[in-house]
Amino acid sequence: MSAQAATALLEPGSEHASPGGQYTYRVLGPCCRLFDREELPWPCCRLAWRSKEPSWRRVGRRFVADLASRRCPTYAVELLQPGARPTRTVITLFTERLGSELQEWWYSKLPSSLDQVNREPPSRAQK
Repeated sequence: MSAQAATALLEPGSEHASPGGQYTYRVLGPCCRLFDREELPWPCCRLAWRSKEPSWRRVGRRFVADLASRRCPTYAVELLQPGARPTRTVITLFTERLGSELQEWWYSKLPSSLDQVNREPPSRAQK
C-alpha cells in the first residue's frame, strides 16, 4: 500500500474519519511535530560507553523537526467521540506524504521561511 500525495492542507473546521474509521476528528489547523532534544538519554542509553562514540552534549536548538513525521502532514485536531467531550490532540497522517512544495513550506530550514509572507502554503497564498 503506497501513501497518497498530500497537495493541499485540510481546511480548519472540516471533519474527517480516521483511516481505520474508528473515530472522527475536526481539524483545528496544521502544526509540526517537534522532537525535544532534552529528552535524549544522558550521556547514552547503552550500558557500555566507549570514548569514540558521539557526544550527546546539547548544542544547538532544543526542539527540532521529528524525522519520523517530517514527510507527512500533522494537524492539531479535536477527536469527536459519541457521548464524550471532544479531546484535543495532535495527529500525523502517515498514510499521506507531503508533496515537495508543501513539505518545503511545512518544514523549511531556510531563513526566508520565517518571513510573514510564508504564513500560508504556496497554493493558498496565490489565491
